Amino acid sequence: MVYWEFTGRELVNCTCEYGCPCQFNALPDKGHCYAVAAIQIDQGKHGDTRLDGLKIGAIFKWPGAVHEGNGEALAIVDERADETQRDALLRIMTGQDTDPFATMFAVYASTITKMHEPVFAAIDFEVDVDGRVGRLSVPGYVEMTGEPIRNKVSGQESRAQIVLPAGFEYAVADIGSASSRTTGGPMQLEIESKYGQFAHLHLSSHGVVRD
Repeated sequence: MVYWEFTGRELVNCTCEYGCPCQFNALPDKGHCYAVAAIQIDQGKHGDTRLDGLKIGAIFKWPGAVHEGNGEALAIVDERADETQRDALLRIMTGQDTDPFATMFAVYASTITKMHEPVFAAIDFEVDVDGRVGRLSVPGYVEMTGEPIRNKVSGQESRAQIVLPAGFEYAVADIGSASSRTTGGPMQLEIESKYGQFAHLHLSSHGVVRD
C-alpha cells in the first residue's frame, strides 16, 4: 500500500435537508441520495508524488441509502494533473491504498456498482469554510454553489456545525445551503437549496488525521 496524506477543504451538496441524516447514521430523508462534492487539496502527497494545489470533484447517485449500495459515480480530476498525479488521485478517490473503510473515499467506493470513466477537466472551485461560501464549475458537467443558512425571519446568517469525533471524513463541518445541477455528461441531477457541507480536511491512508 502506498501511503498518502493531504490537507484541504471541501464543499458537498446532497439532496437531504440541512443536517443530512447520514451524518447521524439515519436514512436519507428523500429515500435516495444524490450528491456533488469538490475538494481543494492544499498540501498532499501519494508516495513521492506531490498533489499540492490540485482539485477533484465527484457526482454520486444512490437509489436508496448509501450503505445499501447500487450507487453510480463520476470522478472528476483536475486537468492540470500530470499522468502520475492523475493515477494517484484516482487511487485515493476509489479507496485504494487506504485501510478498509478508513475514509469516505473507501466507504463510498464499496457502494458503487456503476463507475463511469473518469473525467479530466478544468475545475474552477473556491471555498471559504468559515464563511460557508463556495462555488464549483466544471464546464460541460456540473455547477454548484454554497452559501450560509439564513434565519427565515431576520434573514441573518445562521451558523451550525456537526462534530464527528470518530468520523471518516472530517472532525468538524460547518453546515450551509447549497445547490447543484449537471450540465452534461453521463449523470443528470438537480439539487436546490439543500444540505451544504463545508469542512477542512486532513486525511491519510489510515483515515482522519486528528490533532
